[in-house]
Amino acid sequence: MPEPAAYPLSIVALDDDADFRQFIGVTLSAEGHDVRTVATPDEFFATCERSLPDVVLLDIKMGDVNGEEVLADIRRRWSRLCVIVVTGYPSLDSMRQTFKQDVFDYLSKPFSLDELRSALAQAAEAFGLGQRPQDRLRSELGRQIRLARTERSWTLKELSELSGVSVSQLSSIERGTHLPSLESLLAVAQALGRHPSSWLESAGF
Repeated sequence: MPEPAAYPLSIVALDDDADFRQFIGVTLSAEGHDVRTVATPDEFFATCERSLPDVVLLDIKMGDVNGEEVLADIRRRWSRLCVIVVTGYPSLDSMRQTFKQDVFDYLSKPFSLDELRSALAQAAEAFGLGQRPQDRLRSELGRQIRLARTERSWTLKELSELSGVSVSQLSSIERGTHLPSLESLLAVAQALGRHPSSWLESAGF
């Protein structure tokens, strides 16, 4: 029995190779991921419109289909969607073109299951994927507060003095260990001159 994934993800794989789709579907489903596989761009976009995945596995070379055009369309529709490109025809030029469109990773076929697991785990970590909503909120609020504080070159003590929130509480909030109370969140945001609504939006709320 395979070990369950540390980060169960919703994944859509677009690939014109039926054997590869079966491999991805069976293998990643067995590891606890929710996997949908499709063969054409039309199927892909229809599937994503019904339910947007955490991660897209995109074959960049699919016969008559231009995967780079599909990628450009993905970026127009969902600018922050995590995309991992897979291809049996790797080249430096295609890698450069895809990374210009904010591709998270690039896997050359045939790749090992461990390579795929690693790419998915790194994507989950980088994008905060596969987390419960409250975990994602806690992590993102901590990150936003830390960024806003460091932009002002303030220490935790300085922020504490201006917000009335204790240094230890601020430290645990920034580490993503604890979710701030509404009162604390408003006090910190006011001290930093920020709108907490923008922080909540960046966490997907």
